[in-house]
Amino acid sequence: MVDGGWWMVFEPVPSSPSPPVPQSRSPAVPQSRSPSSQSPSHPVTQSPSPPVPQSPSPPVPPSPRPPVHLLNHPHFSFDCLGKCSNTHARAGVFHTPHGIVETPRFMPVGTTAAVKTLTSAHLEDAQAQMVLANTYHLHLRPGEDIIKEAGGLHKFMNWKGPMLTDSGGFQVFSLSKMRKITEEGVTFKSPLDGRTIFISPEKSIEIQNALGADVIMAFDECPPYPATREEVVAATDRTYRWLARCIEAHQRPEDQALFPIVQGGVHLDLRAEAAKSLQEFDVHGYAIGGVSVGEPAHFIHKIVRATAPLLPESKPRYLMGIGTYKEMAIAIASGIDLFDCVIPTRVARHGAAFVRGERWNLKNAPFKRDFTPLDDTCPCYTCQNYSRAYLCHLVRCGEITGFTLLSIHNITELIRFTQKIRDAILRDRFMEEFGHWLTSDEEQVSESQPVNQ
Repeated sequence: MVDGGWWMVFEPVPSSPSPPVPQSRSPAVPQSRSPSSQSPSHPVTQSPSPPVPQSPSPPVPPSPRPPVHLLNHPHFSFDCLGKCSNTHARAGVFHTPHGIVETPRFMPVGTTAAVKTLTSAHLEDAQAQMVLANTYHLHLRPGEDIIKEAGGLHKFMNWKGPMLTDSGGFQVFSLSKMRKITEEGVTFKSPLDGRTIFISPEKSIEIQNALGADVIMAFDECPPYPATREEVVAATDRTYRWLARCIEAHQRPEDQALFPIVQGGVHLDLRAEAAKSLQEFDVHGYAIGGVSVGEPAHFIHKIVRATAPLLPESKPRYLMGIGTYKEMAIAIASGIDLFDCVIPTRVARHGAAFVRGERWNLKNAPFKRDFTPLDDTCPCYTCQNYSRAYLCHLVRCGEITGFTLLSIHNITELIRFTQKIRDAILRDRFMEEFGHWLTSDEEQVSESQPVNQ
């Protein structure tokens, strides 16, 4: 399947070509939609309805629109340096105020301003270029006011490179038994002390402005799986309306890029409509969210293949919460540039390592007397200094040092994987060297069970 057969079978946009990228308009931000009623022109609807004839009427003057203030700032840009001739895979550079990110790239997750068991020095050695933190968790503790007083997130955690903060929308989804969603925002109980907390689109942006990450995310509603089409439509519509409020509330566009999030559940038509509608907002990049929320893996792959090519080629594309070899390879083939996932540190805490495309359980008996490096081709601190036997010993004893050493290796391994893919794209050898990751028996079987349209 290396000769382009995969791409012929799994065409990302089978029904229609990618919509043209809208040109910059002045002002770039469209009028925000009324929270109390939905306009018939809204791009996401539950079902098509026949056009209603209208008599000619005098033009209505446009309503005041949110200020655009410096959305197109020179601190942020994306350069595409090479493309795969068989897929949508591409290699580029994302420029930010704290440095560049060479794409495609895996990004470690530091939920509470720390990647579990690792220091910033470990991340630098692993060649991490961009690190994530979470708005929701940092709001709970220590509080954005403390981080702002410390000089912002970069200084607080001693990370000099680019950073991204999630809006907290996914955490709202994960707290489904404790939250109430309205047009104004989300009210929920703190899992720490039970106090009532309210986060609106404006509040999410206010928190992220205080944290000071290079890239911030618009507040969105993440529908669960399974959900009815009506529920997904409602969440997708609300995400659109909330984006206009996020842009209006954004106070630091000169040094913080705001990414909207494409929702739509497993409905490819809703995903396509959302991807198109969000381009009305002239922003610095786009994210695809609402995946890995319980749906089967083949649904995720179809969603990404159909949605990513619809987003502007001139902007970076970020797929949220993805981080296995196969997931990243398929996403890159679809045109995705950035990924994040907690999986490398999570599996490390369970005594597992990623090695050359496989997952190894270091607790297994064969490793007890294996005195070779974990991977003799890996340049990480763990592989250069310790044996499989030693790692097996640490894991079996429950030593935290073992979790640290495995986390160092796992993050290095996934970053190296995306670096190798980048190099292959620049040489136009992506399909030859990584095409074997793009299909599976599970996906072939699933073709008889298409994603809901």
